[in-house]
Amino acid sequence: MPGRSSRRKGSDFEREMVHRFAEVFGADRVHRGLQFRDGSECADVVAPAFHIECKRGARTNPRAALAQATEDSLGKGLWPIAVCKDDKEQPFVTLHLDDFLDLLREWWETRSR
Repeated sequence: MPGRSSRRKGSDFEREMVHRFAEVFGADRVHRGLQFRDGSECADVVAPAFHIECKRGARTNPRAALAQATEDSLGKGLWPIAVCKDDKEQPFVTLHLDDFLDLLREWWETRSR
């Protein structure tokens, strides 16, 4: 069980990601997910089209975070992504290549109109 400091670091990071994604989608469409029991089946950050799993720590495990997002988003029609931030580093996003290409395709089609 993570300590209070570790939990607070994670919660603070989730709140930061809510603000960052709200800059794109609007504050009325982005919020932290409600964590029931062990937090499974619920995104850390709820935003349109995405199931967002956030991890913050000394050395995050993006593969495990993406696997969790993928499993929890099954059947929901959402793109699973993991936003990870190692201590003293910039946050980064991990997603499956097919999902990334789908996003690029939609972005390019919209931009090319």
